[in-house]
Amino acid sequence: MTSTPLVPGADAGPSEALRLHSVVKTYGSGANRVSALRGVNLTIAKGSFTAIMGPSGSGKSTLLHSAAGLDRPSSGTVHLGGTEISGLKSKKLTAFRRDHVGFVFQAYNLLPALNVEDNITLPLRLGGRALDGSWLDFLLDAVGLAEFRHRRPSELSGGQQQRVAIARALITRPHVVFGDEPTGALDSRAGTQVLDLLAHTARELDQTVVVVTHDPVVASHADRVIFLADGAFAGHLDGADPARINERMSALGEW
Repeated sequence: MTSTPLVPGADAGPSEALRLHSVVKTYGSGANRVSALRGVNLTIAKGSFTAIMGPSGSGKSTLLHSAAGLDRPSSGTVHLGGTEISGLKSKKLTAFRRDHVGFVFQAYNLLPALNVEDNITLPLRLGGRALDGSWLDFLLDAVGLAEFRHRRPSELSGGQQQRVAIARALITRPHVVFGDEPTGALDSRAGTQVLDLLAHTARELDQTVVVVTHDPVVASHADRVIFLADGAFAGHLDGADPARINERMSALGEW
């Protein structure tokens, strides 16, 4: 399953995890007004792994933040798992993100005083939700950390810490897991392992994964690469290798 550009006016279907319609994001006003997103239309299918790329200042991080409910669009709508999150009040939006959105960032953001198991289950405790022990066991096994469940972050490698962060993002069974340069702090071997895990998560666990990256090698692990330029949709590639992605990115520099 793959992400697809949204046909304006099309109805959201049950296979869609994320839908952006005419999303505009501006900052400032008057002469200082900056348009970060210019009417972006996009759908992401359930169970897909999508990478978002673009030149510096293209709006890719703003797109991720708007799609994940970390920032509100100036206009347009965002539907996540069938819920229009762009219209939610702040308190409801915070609760929605906690319960239905997973995040994996370059910084692992693990609590050093908690062990692996407690770091993974933290979102459930914050939301007052019951722990499904079998799901936790499954995730620990899936990310290769079953034997490290009682270790603290300081006793793990960088790649292992990022695996903890991925399991934590999955523990609530979210609609979408968002990643912002999730392998940026890892060496190439650990980064490849994490990317393989994210791809496995999408294909085997039917989990939707969306990552922002500047690295063609990272993007090549995705089913589809979405390109942005100057805050607007600028095309996509499916199943592309790093060379093709790099070629498209070079062209976008002149777009």
